[in-house]
Amino acid sequence: MEFRPCIDIHNGKVKQIVGGSLRDAGDQARENFISQQDGAFYAEFYKKDNIRGGHIILLNPETSQYYEETKRQALLALAAYPQGLQVGGGIRDDNARFWIENGASHVIVTSFVFRDGKLNYENLLKMTATVTKERLVLDLSCRKKKDGRYYIVTDRWQKFTEVVLTPQVLDELSAYCDEFLIHAVDVEGKASGIETELVQMLGDWDGIPVTYAGGVGSYDDLEKLKKYGKGKVNVTVGSALDLFGGGMEYRKVLEFCRKIPENK
Repeated sequence: MEFRPCIDIHNGKVKQIVGGSLRDAGDQARENFISQQDGAFYAEFYKKDNIRGGHIILLNPETSQYYEETKRQALLALAAYPQGLQVGGGIRDDNARFWIENGASHVIVTSFVFRDGKLNYENLLKMTATVTKERLVLDLSCRKKKDGRYYIVTDRWQKFTEVVLTPQVLDELSAYCDEFLIHAVDVEGKASGIETELVQMLGDWDGIPVTYAGGVGSYDDLEKLKKYGKGKVNVTVGSALDLFGGGMEYRKVLEFCRKIPENK
């Protein structure tokens, strides 16, 4: 279980938002924290502790008036910690190489490979041809429907696909990527507890590395993540972290994750 940091950028600022509140129209989101520091500050902070595999997420679409400033912040972070961070948000086959060439260790993709509610294998193969499997992370962020199942969501978590997240889907897609990133969108940014059922499914699955994000608000939540994730599901803590105005100490979270042994 590794700590995987995040640098979420919205309207040109490093922020923590409530995931389910994001709206492209009007560049809106319910904000938990707006940093006075830039992307490079956080990247250098993580670099100092040799924490790899964190994700930079651009939360504005390219049509937004804020996109260029959001992109600039992402590039500042990558320049400060080359090969230490992954980047996602609007990644396609025609721009993925740009991010790799500018220092991203991996690119993170959802919407491009889930088109019109379905998995688009043609686009998935375009991504592996462009950056290789070893530099691709698939973001399978999901929301729960009334039928109790977790559906993968796209377009900054605003659109449901028809694809249900299951161990079989993880098996199938793991052949095309290096890692999975999974935000539990319904609890993302709320620091109100993790999606235990989802974490248990991820913990029961054996395959490539998985990072879970969403709802971690206490050390008790980390304990639950350790238990249900069987010590092998990596974790991102956002709004609850003191770096972003929360009550959980960054150092304590780091120590907690580092002391957890691998699941035997």
